[in-house]
Amino acid sequence: MVCIRKATLADIPEIEACDLLCFPDSQIDQATNLSFFNDSILFDVVYVAEYDGRIVGYVIAYMIEEQPEEEKNDKVEDKEECREGYISWLGVHPTHRKLGIAAKLMTAAEKAMVQEYGCEYVYLNVPVSNLAAVSLYTKILGYRFHCTEAKFFEDGEDAYVMRKQLPGKQLDHFMLGFRHGSGCFWSETKAEFLGLLDRLEIC
Repeated sequence: MVCIRKATLADIPEIEACDLLCFPDSQIDQATNLSFFNDSILFDVVYVAEYDGRIVGYVIAYMIEEQPEEEKNDKVEDKEECREGYISWLGVHPTHRKLGIAAKLMTAAEKAMVQEYGCEYVYLNVPVSNLAAVSLYTKILGYRFHCTEAKFFEDGEDAYVMRKQLPGKQLDHFMLGFRHGSGCFWSETKAEFLGLLDRLEIC
């Protein structure tokens, strides 16, 4: 059985080994990779998939920093702040693909961003030629096409920028008309909504 759990610093060697198999053509050197994984586990959202005690997949996500106050447009200063996240890395061992592991990792990361950071929207970039990934994101995980970014990847390939509205944001809008009713309605309903994500086998 596959177990999805938060990554620890002790997982870095296995994450790197999995990464090399997932992205054999990557031009990123080992030292840079190790530093990236270390910083991500310390400061960002990182989950791994374990099978028989071995890491067979991982996902890395982080919150997008807010725009500095001096750079904000005065015309939109009253606009509601939007907390956004980004899926920066997703890899599944070649021998364990098409088993739903990628979807479980993504859902775990999304849930963590909602619960820990109040994330409302999440973005990701995917190669335009990776039809399997595009299908996963759109048909299974509910992402929508946002725009195309030219020559985004190392090899010069274009990327689709995809965006998803997360449950916490949807629920907050839904609950506005009910906050003067039962005092427990908002918290219980939100817990029930997020509880749908708990059906994952997360350790």
